[in-house]
Amino acid sequence: MEAVWDSLELGFRLVHWIPHIALAVLIWRLTRRKIRYHANAVHDGKHISENSTRGFFRGFYGSSVTQHGSQPITMQATPVDPTKMGVGKAIAVLTSGGDAQGMNAAVRAAVRVGIYTGAKVYFVHEGYQGLVDGGDHICLATWESVSMMLQLGGTVIGSARCKDFRTKEGRTKAACNLVKLGITNLCVIGGDGSLTGANEFRSEWSELLQILLKAGKITAEEAKRSSHLNIVGMVGSIDNDFCGTDMTIGTDSALHRIIEVVDAITTTAQSHQRAFILEVMGRHCGYLALVTALASGADWVFIPEMPPDDGWEDHLCRRLANQRSMGYRLNVIIVAEGAMDRFGKPITCDMVKNLVTKKLGFDTRSTILGHVQRGGTPSAFDRILGSRMGVEAVMALLEATPDTPACVVSLSGNQAVRLPLMECVQVTKDVTKAMAEGKFEEAVKLRGKSFENNWNTYKLLAHVSPAEVKSNINIAIMNVGAPCAGMNAAVRSAVRIGILQGHHMLAIHDGFEGLAHGNIEPISWAAVGNWTGQGGSNLGTKRMLPASIMEEISLNIAKFNIHALIIIGGFEAFVGGLELVTGREKYEELCIPIVVIPATVSNNVPGSDFSIGADTALNTITTTCDRIKQSAAGTKRRVFIIETMGGYCGYLATMAGLAAGADAAYIYEEPFGIHDLEVNVEHLVEKMKTTVKRGLILRNEKCNSNYTTDFIFNLYTEEGKGIFDCRKNVLGHMQQGGTPSPFDRNFGTKMGAKSVLWLTDKLKECYRHGRIFANTPDSACVLGMRKRTLVFQPLAELKDHTDFEHRIPKTQWWLKLRPILKILAKYKISLDISEKAAMESVIKKRGVV
Repeated sequence: MEAVWDSLELGFRLVHWIPHIALAVLIWRLTRRKIRYHANAVHDGKHISENSTRGFFRGFYGSSVTQHGSQPITMQATPVDPTKMGVGKAIAVLTSGGDAQGMNAAVRAAVRVGIYTGAKVYFVHEGYQGLVDGGDHICLATWESVSMMLQLGGTVIGSARCKDFRTKEGRTKAACNLVKLGITNLCVIGGDGSLTGANEFRSEWSELLQILLKAGKITAEEAKRSSHLNIVGMVGSIDNDFCGTDMTIGTDSALHRIIEVVDAITTTAQSHQRAFILEVMGRHCGYLALVTALASGADWVFIPEMPPDDGWEDHLCRRLANQRSMGYRLNVIIVAEGAMDRFGKPITCDMVKNLVTKKLGFDTRSTILGHVQRGGTPSAFDRILGSRMGVEAVMALLEATPDTPACVVSLSGNQAVRLPLMECVQVTKDVTKAMAEGKFEEAVKLRGKSFENNWNTYKLLAHVSPAEVKSNINIAIMNVGAPCAGMNAAVRSAVRIGILQGHHMLAIHDGFEGLAHGNIEPISWAAVGNWTGQGGSNLGTKRMLPASIMEEISLNIAKFNIHALIIIGGFEAFVGGLELVTGREKYEELCIPIVVIPATVSNNVPGSDFSIGADTALNTITTTCDRIKQSAAGTKRRVFIIETMGGYCGYLATMAGLAAGADAAYIYEEPFGIHDLEVNVEHLVEKMKTTVKRGLILRNEKCNSNYTTDFIFNLYTEEGKGIFDCRKNVLGHMQQGGTPSPFDRNFGTKMGAKSVLWLTDKLKECYRHGRIFANTPDSACVLGMRKRTLVFQPLAELKDHTDFEHRIPKTQWWLKLRPILKILAKYKISLDISEKAAMESVIKKRGVV
């Protein structure tokens, strides 16, 4: 026995000092035995590392997750087993009203999480009509039945307008169909009309049961078993016309379709010096038109919430003529289909076209996009949104009591929230009422903060002439680090807002190196005209940091009389900003206001939940994964290993895994070992026994120095012999290229505008004795999105929240989404559900009544 302990002790020492020997031994153990795997044996949760699953639902509702460099969070244990929450319960999922891209992601998540909790989950085909007709329209869903749904547009289970459900007789039939199947939980994905119908159905449920009892269609036992109906809604609408949520499922995908068309039209319009008028959807809501105008740099936008002032015809023509006089070869005007003037008279594409042609004589074309906006593949954002909402909807249903009001799961910033359904419907109706009464400012406010911020940014950039009185302030702007899509949109916005404020704007080429070498020149309004839709960095960008060239930088700041500095970039921009703040002790010229705007595909800048460029990269990865999965589905029994960018930050790998339906995503923040790789291989072996004979594995480029992409590929190849074969793909720099997504264009535009407005105020604070002197911590900040708002955070304060060795923040919000990735890939993991989301009141929050 003593000899055994001596051997073990020696083994542990070897593992500690010679990890490669341990690795070889473990691999030998793997390759020497046949893989015997039982899905149920792995699904006890022991094979998944504790760090990967800690605080799923806690984190999902906004708490932190422990990772490298942060303090561990202690949580109250709960006796509730999430895998047993749904036992004995049944959930029905239906889509109703107009279809929207991303609905399938929501259906898939609801089905799989429902099955994970032990509940029976049913599809209701053809919306409420299927609920009324019953029979084959309501069928049991399986895990495999929602496979390959993520990348499909529309709704696989169908949607239909239903007159029958509007009658008491129709709803009675629907109630009977649900009772017979023991379904007491209904998950509805649709617009406000569909969700209102669901709430009405719930409110009269007891009455419908009594009708069925008297008619002898159900027994007393069945009525008792189905005594109440729980309703949870997810908003699927490309118009983004539902109040209470920042984004509805389908809106981002619709914007992708619109921007693709606008970019294509722009090239032909420039060739022929034409004016184009585009009509986009939005009968009662101008969100699509408004964001399209911001993302494309349109000359004018017409939306129903804010009709143009009287005399808009002359104003529009003056603006278009002024643009041509400045050398622009095209004009773009966006019209929402519900656009009207202040007297309620519709404003149409043809009306605007005739006006421009008649008054200006421009060669003018109009295009009505129509249903192309509803079609196509859902964007990465909509897939992730749909998946998150689907998970939250199931948990809301299973946690509901007879006293819980019908709720809608919603997105606020990057937070999933639950809101009372009818309060949201009421506020949505209040918007329509405000527009009808001519209270347009109120209508914009009722739409929510996201809409209001977009409108305010648009007003800043459009319909305003440059300031006649100059401020004698010089604001310089530069790009630092690796290029990414959306940088140019931020530069354009900052330059134009600065000019409107009366400032002189300076462009610094090639980052800090260009600042040290004096590669600086004035930049005009017209110079940034078409930058919004251009990828990369037009200013040029380099990774060099300022510490070694601080003296040259300070001399050029003095030489060019720079009073404020905007740094747009990734982690290098953050570190460079900190070095400039440190340099203030030695160089007085550096005592100027500084703002850092996060822009990197890695999304690793401390102080911001999102970075410009990350969404575009995520869509690039997701599109590539779709094509790879299609290839794997055709050849059968094939597993693809995909390497993504991100440095040590696993954001891209994790979110792409969610958006593409990956089986695993290896990241640095969640340590893994050979045992975890073994479990993943066994999982894929078992998966090949089902009808879904393909696999997708994502690996962040720096997740582990030993478990490289080649190593994982070789391991999977060896272990999968005779069961599946492997392919690998390193995506590389294609993730940094391409035209910016609508989100990155819009985000960059708002960030650029906000940064200049903040600098303007800060310069007034720092003006002392006839000069600018800024040396307080809050005079050098990162502008970032935190949960629900854009905030300025001092660079010095963020130092303690940063892991400089690995170039990541110590706390990252998206880690709480990783358990969703595992659950949707059919791993049975232990979850903490001790903390539940509280339902918020949208009316009290907005102060509507």
